[in-house]
Amino acid sequence: MAHSENLITTVSTKGQIILPKTIRQRWEWEAGTRLIVEETPEGVLLKQIPAFAPTWPDDVFGMLPFGGEPKTLEEMEAGVLTEARGRHDRDWSDI
Repeated sequence: MAHSENLITTVSTKGQIILPKTIRQRWEWEAGTRLIVEETPEGVLLKQIPAFAPTWPDDVFGMLPFGGEPKTLEEMEAGVLTEARGRHDRDWSDI
């Protein structure tokens, strides 16, 4: 998202800057948004910190305890269908 508009801000005596409202709105940065400040050859880059740290399936696989025999694929599909029927008033017989 490259924009050619030049916006100006000033560094305060406390080292703070105010990002122009148009930038905050464009990036949906509300008060309290945490940003990563990255120094680049061209200047300073601001990036929003992700809400959750990136994870991989191997990082979380098997984290929830389960007792009993493993479910078959058919049993899992039947459970999902039962839950869907309970949440939605629809004829699911065509599925």
